[in-house]
Amino acid sequence: MELVATLLLALATLGIAWSGYQGARWSGKQAQEYADSNGARAHANRAATAGAQDRTQDLLNFNRWLEVTTDGNQELADLYRRRFRPEFIPAFEAWLAGDPLHNESAVSSPLLEPQYHPANLERSERLDDQGDKHFDEARKATEHTDNYVLTTVFFATVLFFAGISMRFVWQSMRITVLVLGGLALVYAVVLLARLPIL
Repeated sequence: MELVATLLLALATLGIAWSGYQGARWSGKQAQEYADSNGARAHANRAATAGAQDRTQDLLNFNRWLEVTTDGNQELADLYRRRFRPEFIPAFEAWLAGDPLHNESAVSSPLLEPQYHPANLERSERLDDQGDKHFDEARKATEHTDNYVLTTVFFATVLFFAGISMRFVWQSMRITVLVLGGLALVYAVVLLARLPIL
């Protein structure tokens, strides 16, 4: 019986050590993923702000170009056209190809053309997606950390049962307590076997 109790104590101690190690590693991964998520979202916000500014500049320059063009001031219209951002030009040319000044079914603005792709806004979306992925990974790491802590609790239960088993005078009580410890050990090992290793 003492040998069984010693074996339970040894296995439970190993289980606690392994669970603690893995729990700490998953906790570190969780912190890193949350930090990466926050960083990606901060960069996404900056890119979104820059993209909104680019879009506003495109809209203002286009509106001014449209105004002076309809007034017949070609020299000033050319000046505004030279100020168009390179990202805006393909959408503007596609808009012009639709003859919007004479075609009522043409797209109302170059900003609505499929060729209009402000790089900062697209970058913002990519970074936001990265932030979401990092957040999901952090959440999974949190679940794994919690599960490793749970297995530690079961291994601690094994230590308790194995430790008190030799305190009982009745043989049947010792056996009962060791069996409970053994069952707790088996359950903890099954839980541990199902958890991912980092």
